[in-house]
Amino acid sequence: MRKGVVAIVGRANVGKSTLFNRIVGERVSIVEDTPGVTRDRIYAHASWLTRDFSVIDTGGIELAQRDFVKEIRMQAEIAIEEADVIILVVNGREGVLPEDELVARILQKSKKPVVLAVNKIDDVNFRDAIYDFYALGVGDPIPVSSSHGIGVGDVLDEVIALLPDEEEDDHEGEIRFSLIGRPNVGKSSLTNALLGEERVIVSDIEGTTRDAIDTAFEKDGQRYRVIDTAGMRKRGKVYENVEKYSVLRALSAIEKSDVILVLVDGERGIIEQDKHIAGYAHESGKGVVLVVNKWDLVTKDEKTMAKMTKKLREDFKYLDYARIAFVSAKQGSRVDTLFDLILEAYENQRKRVSTSVLNDVLIDAQAMNPTSNFEGGRLKIYYGNQVAINPPTFVLFVNDPKFLHFSYKRYLENKLREAFGFEGTPIHIICRKRD
Repeated sequence: MRKGVVAIVGRANVGKSTLFNRIVGERVSIVEDTPGVTRDRIYAHASWLTRDFSVIDTGGIELAQRDFVKEIRMQAEIAIEEADVIILVVNGREGVLPEDELVARILQKSKKPVVLAVNKIDDVNFRDAIYDFYALGVGDPIPVSSSHGIGVGDVLDEVIALLPDEEEDDHEGEIRFSLIGRPNVGKSSLTNALLGEERVIVSDIEGTTRDAIDTAFEKDGQRYRVIDTAGMRKRGKVYENVEKYSVLRALSAIEKSDVILVLVDGERGIIEQDKHIAGYAHESGKGVVLVVNKWDLVTKDEKTMAKMTKKLREDFKYLDYARIAFVSAKQGSRVDTLFDLILEAYENQRKRVSTSVLNDVLIDAQAMNPTSNFEGGRLKIYYGNQVAINPPTFVLFVNDPKFLHFSYKRYLENKLREAFGFEGTPIHIICRKRD
């Protein structure tokens, strides 16, 4: 199902990130009462009532220049391009400012549905101030207090009423995978190598690819769709607006992929930005393959590959389920091995385990390694059941979830992997108290 996309826009310091955090249900954006302070995530998933959707916090898209007019315009343009519904946030205590009018004019031209949230109305004395915002011409103002959660439900009611109907997946039988990584790691070259033809511009200049390119093809009777995303550059070092936009498009590409290839430059080695990018892949819950590209440029001996594998496992501990491939996109060497890894991750994402076999494994696991006391009690697992795929998700019914130590949860995950494989995909374990 296609999820809707909601963007939160507005001038600096009106509470966009606070509203973002309220909507997604956790504090994922840094919030401080200083304009332009947002440094953290700009994209997250949320749900309201029965509807799931994605949320963009444009406050997280920070430009190097301190020209707020350019910044505000860029935020609005991103929202117009990417979102189905836009939440325009204004400060009810400061009244209508020229920057608010600028954003409103841009949104009016976009013809996208807009929900107007008048923030910082946590005092009844300020409630009458919302009527001034009718002048923006983008709809009825809704009084909210993001910091206190007041009125956020009213905003979300309006949002889901405006979201387009969910669309059924029209790529049945097709495996979709995206390539992500920092600029100049060889994503476009690898795309061309996988396709067997020159379809994507390849250059040594960082950031050549500005957009996500969606290409369908067939290999050994299996249909695929490859998405070559623009390079994810560290936000603090991005100066061009289009590259900020590229990060957002890459995240969007991850969401619509079944499997994600995380590319690392074998010649330059692993840097912190690689770990940051790989984190996006892991958090998506999709299948993952770690790809070390430019392996032809590495001076090697019989221990080089083993050393690099050890380094990858140390630096990407959270991706211990991902297969590792060493390739040279430029020479085309070992590129074909990626198809087997993509197919394996895809199939394991969709693997189902029978309840009886699952519970046999859980019983054996507890017999081999009984639980210990934690948080005032000892965990007892009564039975388990697989409740979802993409990724495989298991619910364990227990005496009290708080008795589950993270190390024992990890142990159970390892036992499930030993029994059922699941190479290339994360698995989720959820504990619930048995009624």
